[in-house]
Amino acid sequence: MKARTRAAALLLTPFFLLFTAVLVVPIGYAVWLSLFTEKQSGLGFGGAETVFAGLGNYTAALGDRAFREGFGVLLGYCLLYLPLLLAGALGLALLLDTALARARRFFQLALFLPHAVPGIIAALIWVYLYTPQLSPVVQAMEAGGVGFDFFSPGGALPSVVNIALWEWLGYNLIIFYAALQAIDRSVLEAATVDGAGAWRTAFSVKIPLLRGSLTMVGLFTVIGSLQLFTEPLILSRGTGSAVTSTWTPNMYAYSAAFDRNDYGLAAAASILLALTAALLSFAVTRLAAGKKDRKERTA
Repeated sequence: MKARTRAAALLLTPFFLLFTAVLVVPIGYAVWLSLFTEKQSGLGFGGAETVFAGLGNYTAALGDRAFREGFGVLLGYCLLYLPLLLAGALGLALLLDTALARARRFFQLALFLPHAVPGIIAALIWVYLYTPQLSPVVQAMEAGGVGFDFFSPGGALPSVVNIALWEWLGYNLIIFYAALQAIDRSVLEAATVDGAGAWRTAFSVKIPLLRGSLTMVGLFTVIGSLQLFTEPLILSRGTGSAVTSTWTPNMYAYSAAFDRNDYGLAAAASILLALTAALLSFAVTRLAAGKKDRKERTA
């Protein structure tokens, strides 16, 4: 028993050292940094000094309208992006799983390839496709009588959602397709024998069996949405877009740190965002567990 304990400790030590170095220490440093701020001494002619601010940076972030509006943007983003992602990825996975599908490996690879493109490169590609003077897509839309400004206040959010869908649809398609392949074929055969058609089998058999995968993808998508940064940052740079430097909470923290050199405020905003992500993760997990328990009790 002691030998097993020593072996387990030996194997787990590298993980805990790495976990502490890349997660615990940075979070601890961010918390410490958020409790201090820099102030000019005297009439402002002396150098800045670091003073203890307590929760001052947190109240400053929460009291800033730009920071609060960033969460409103994230809410709108999730309400638009999450249903489109889940429906699109699940629909394509079900389509590839049908007996009528051909060249499945080709379409899996083709749909997954956009995910291999780094986010900053994807954003730059779409900025080009959104720019009226450059984009053949916009020119074709205008020729067809369809006018849409991707950089306008009403078009900025759909523009970012479109980039995210292009990046992540194929990735989540692979997750759903793998889950579909893990379903016992005898269950599907039994549904067919009972007279269920393709649509009935998909909605009454396959989708209910994917509940765990749907919950996981939904949870990861919500957490990823809270970290929205790269795509709107590229759209905010020199495009005349309605996306500002504080459009999302992550962009607010970045602007506070590197535009205003207020690292305490940036750290506080980051901690508040991390707490929001943790609470949402807990809520989604508990909601999914509650539904599973109720289903088991009624079964």
